[in-house]
Amino acid sequence: ARGEGWGGRMAPVRMRTRAAQGAQAANVAVAGPATLRGRKHSVGMRRNVAARAQKGPAKGLEGRPWVAVENGKPVSGPDLGVTVDGVYFPNPYVIGSGPPGTNYAVMKKAFDEGWGGVIAKTVSVDSSKVKNVTPRYARMKPDSSNKEIIGWENIELISDRPLEVMLKEFKQLKEEYPDRVLIASIMEEYNKDAWEELIGRCEEVGVDIFEINFSCPHGMPERKMGAAMGQDIEVLEDVCGWIHKAANIPVWAKMTPNITDITVPARVALDQGLEGIAAINTIQSVMGINLQSLRPEPCVEGYSTPGGYSSKAVKPIALAKVMGIANMIQNDYNSKGIGPERSLSGIGGVETGFDAAEFILLGSNTVQVCTGVMVHGYPLVQNMCAELQQFMQEHNFQSIEEFRGASLPYFTSHTNLVKMQKEAIERKKKKVGLKSDDEWTGDGFTKETESMVSN
Repeated sequence: ARGEGWGGRMAPVRMRTRAAQGAQAANVAVAGPATLRGRKHSVGMRRNVAARAQKGPAKGLEGRPWVAVENGKPVSGPDLGVTVDGVYFPNPYVIGSGPPGTNYAVMKKAFDEGWGGVIAKTVSVDSSKVKNVTPRYARMKPDSSNKEIIGWENIELISDRPLEVMLKEFKQLKEEYPDRVLIASIMEEYNKDAWEELIGRCEEVGVDIFEINFSCPHGMPERKMGAAMGQDIEVLEDVCGWIHKAANIPVWAKMTPNITDITVPARVALDQGLEGIAAINTIQSVMGINLQSLRPEPCVEGYSTPGGYSSKAVKPIALAKVMGIANMIQNDYNSKGIGPERSLSGIGGVETGFDAAEFILLGSNTVQVCTGVMVHGYPLVQNMCAELQQFMQEHNFQSIEEFRGASLPYFTSHTNLVKMQKEAIERKKKKVGLKSDDEWTGDGFTKETESMVSN
């Protein structure tokens, strides 16, 4: 009955139902091992292109490229639209689940500023069990005199607002923005009935996609929720099976990086029929110790608890996890042409359009931003759209899909790197860095290190 009710009031943003995705899968292109044609992302090139970029009213962050965005689409420049799991996004930027999607006012602000989609803060059936504390954030800076934030820790839980209130606001947002993508992040205990109830009630108000929070590192593990569920393969398999049977719209499983091999739980989710993967959530961390008080940060009544680490410092870790998942999706699912294509939403330290381009080059269909919005504000999306367009113009790319996954073929094993370099040296008769560990010296150590750095 839920499925029929939803089908009768389908919002324009949804281009095909889950049942129809299989029939259309063969028509969706996936970027293969595209050649980058020797292009280099030099700082000089970026500055030159930035100087030619459209100049308008001060929006977003000053000193960065900017483009006006209307209804999620840049008014000029390359098209940034993407279709993922049958859902059209006017641009690939999605508000990540957390404070930037915590209520109607902030989600409306996100749509008004131009975000391609919004993932609401995670909801559950019984919000009365959720008790947050303050302060619940801690920042990392290069030094005490520097304003730049490179790391961010939170010990925040999921939404403490009643589900009925959140559902009412979801419905209002879909009525006001019928062509914009609203994603419900949901989390529950190991309880089939609770998952079915949560899914059914969210679908009734018209959300477009589900993101399943299997990954919050401090999300009530005593109740087997969040990362505690995402790290338990047997429990994850059961829950993903329940979700797939209950849901009538696409589902993304949000993976925890706090595990040895992130592709293992991701594969379980996809094997159970879920449409996509989102990665990564925050990394379990202790931000630091206050050397005056000797207490950990963030400090609540003199105490703390390990939390989730995010912001630009986690980007290299996120890129490695995304690369692994993307290769797995391409090799084990999409390249075989069996069923609909699986999707990937990249997350982790994204604050610029150039950051986003890296995630897309590694196979991400969409790119999520949460901490970046908390630090820089919602208009950041306008800078990020302009920067992504700038990257595309530098390389003559006309669409996101044209370069998605283009960098994946350039990863190989260390054994192959040794083999390729040996062959290259023999061809060129040219010494590259140090030949062996015997050549390191004490006096020339830093120069010797620099001789082997690639960027």
